[in-house]
Amino acid sequence: MKALLLILFPTLTFAQTMNFEIQGHRGSRGLMPENTIPAFKKAIDLGVQTLELDVVISKDKQVVVSHDPFFNPDCTTDPKGEFVTKKTSGNLYLLDYQDIKRFDVGSRGNKNFPEQKKTSTYKPLLKDMIRESEKYAKAKGVPPLKYNIEIKSEEKEYDKSQPQVAEFSDLVYKVIIQQLPVERVTLQSFDYNVLKHWHKQMETGKYQKIALAALIEPTDNNDIQPNLDKLGFKPPIWSPYFMQLNETRIKQLHDLGIKVIPWTVNKREEMEKVKALGCDGLITDYPDRAKGL
Repeated sequence: MKALLLILFPTLTFAQTMNFEIQGHRGSRGLMPENTIPAFKKAIDLGVQTLELDVVISKDKQVVVSHDPFFNPDCTTDPKGEFVTKKTSGNLYLLDYQDIKRFDVGSRGNKNFPEQKKTSTYKPLLKDMIRESEKYAKAKGVPPLKYNIEIKSEEKEYDKSQPQVAEFSDLVYKVIIQQLPVERVTLQSFDYNVLKHWHKQMETGKYQKIALAALIEPTDNNDIQPNLDKLGFKPPIWSPYFMQLNETRIKQLHDLGIKVIPWTVNKREEMEKVKALGCDGLITDYPDRAKGL
């Protein structure tokens, strides 16, 4: 495969770091219901080093593991057994967690991920997800897990489907420090207001030091310096859509001391290309396809 890649991409370098980090996107979305405890356990079974997940906030100020601040119509069944639609997808920020937990987010499967196993399950709390993942990993005898936690945040949604940045961040931070050593945690977001807030809190000593990852939208200006200027500091990790990357851009980031971990890389040949380009890891829905990387 290396020879083939050299033929197709003659400028590629194989000087990536020795420890190539595989992150299970939403646990293992391609194989199990996303952002659920079964998905994280599956990722652990497949040897994933880092569990990638998203969090939102409920009405009663609980930190819920969920990609969206609503129920996904592609995979959710309500407590009455009815399929959730766009009209009935709701707003998790207006629901107490005890009501959120009653919705089944796995029995239907997901048509967009045909390999996903249909499993009756629910959206867990972050504290429960960490506890169960830690317990499962310990029972399996695997090395300590890392967690890449994304705060799902949009400026236009403040006080609508989410709290303001400071409150959101404090709620998430409290769960993290109660359950994990901070060196095993990365905090990521597309919302630079979130990243700037965490950076400020760490600089002033209000938060312990946690690695921050800047997520880059594929529609954003992909140039490095404008994004760094917008952010106002140099994050330890840069996470763009993998198709935005090339060898030059990765070298520029490495020269700045920034690791590059792109999302969401799902085909084996794409994974091998990403590694060959010099990335430090990748985020994938299919950890099984990353075996051996």
